[in-house]
Amino acid sequence: MERIRRPAVAGTFYPGNPGQLAAEIDELLDGVERFEPRMGHPKALIVPHAGYIYSGPVAAAAYDELAPARGIVKRVVLLGPVHRVPVRGLALPLADGFETPLGRVPIDRAACASIARLRQVLTSEPAHAMEHSLEVQVPFLQKTLGEFTLVPLAVGSASVSEVAETIDQLWGGDETLIVISTDLSHYHSYDEARGIDGRTLARIAAYATDLDHEEACGATPLNGLLHLARAKGLSIRQLAANNSGDTAGGKGRVVGYSAFALEDDRQRVTADDAGRRLLAIARAAIARELGTGTAEGHPDAWLGQTAATFVTLLKDGKLRGCIGSLEAHRPLREDVAANAVAAAFRDPRFPPLAKEEWPYCALEVSLLSRPRTIRFADEADLFAQVRAGEDGIILEYAGKHATYLPQVWEGLPDNRRFFAELKRKAGIPEETGLARCKVLRYRVAKWKEEALH
Repeated sequence: MERIRRPAVAGTFYPGNPGQLAAEIDELLDGVERFEPRMGHPKALIVPHAGYIYSGPVAAAAYDELAPARGIVKRVVLLGPVHRVPVRGLALPLADGFETPLGRVPIDRAACASIARLRQVLTSEPAHAMEHSLEVQVPFLQKTLGEFTLVPLAVGSASVSEVAETIDQLWGGDETLIVISTDLSHYHSYDEARGIDGRTLARIAAYATDLDHEEACGATPLNGLLHLARAKGLSIRQLAANNSGDTAGGKGRVVGYSAFALEDDRQRVTADDAGRRLLAIARAAIARELGTGTAEGHPDAWLGQTAATFVTLLKDGKLRGCIGSLEAHRPLREDVAANAVAAAFRDPRFPPLAKEEWPYCALEVSLLSRPRTIRFADEADLFAQVRAGEDGIILEYAGKHATYLPQVWEGLPDNRRFFAELKRKAGIPEETGLARCKVLRYRVAKWKEEALH
């Protein structure tokens, strides 16, 4: 019979209702103020583990980094400190699955077996039964990654080398993500905590391996990761930091939170290389449709990331078709190929591309960031927030929607005219006030064939 670890803190640390939980995580991710599109994803994250009302915004800054990882990361190695049941070493659960209100995540029993021989690894159901440091991470992972397996380790007393050895055994490749769950200092005054945590953040960024539990409650797994990250040459980037006095608590006794991403810069694709590859995929897809090309293989892992793109076809410098995706829902290589074919043959504004036109055509590929809702009081506030020439805009009202890429600002530099034309494109009545509409923005990385020849 399958053994399931049931949620212990649903309804307290985070909503117990599936719909409310999904909506809260979506809202937290939507509030992350990062707009640039990305290629690749972190190898490891450092995240806080308090109730979402307290540490949710900081945690979201880390989990937002995983948007490109959907479809690539298939296994998460999750380490957090024990709070209720002391253990010597790193404890695996007996369970075969880990359940939250959003569903069940399989435990990777094969991966668990691969580390069971290590002297510091044990199995302890009590260590996991009520432990929140691991549980609160799983709904975020479910929302950002979709399907994956889990290796949850409740960490008690262990040396830096013991933790590092365990993580190293599970390191894997692009399919494996490491997550360390830790808060910072506990129960100091607001100003005192800011000073303590500021020093701790600097030590984390310097790969310190002697952090204590007064600085970070998850110091034991954190020290092990930082030791291994330095040895493997990973870079570290702070994403966010605050404390409970900045969110939902008083300032007399606060708890600190931080988020970091760790990456292998040696595997990062450059913007120019990415552009060349995406343009080649787009061109090959159209050529195949015309019967003048053959299928190409694209094995690079970053091309498997879930992404949203637009492909624009230009003939003699003039628009000949433009089709794209607003939400990431399939692998990047597939999205570019499908949108290229659609721009060439299915844009309703133009007839299908003829073979004799193809030699006179050039392509542009735009990679979109995750759209973010703009919260504004009135039209003047909206116009003050929008960055002409940088922001792509999605306008929604009463089931109708349309978008303009940032490139459109070149021909419509005035805010009023830009939004008026966008309303017209969406079929939204001209008299509809923008305050009644939902407005989202995104940014793009774009590449033109002319720039790469």
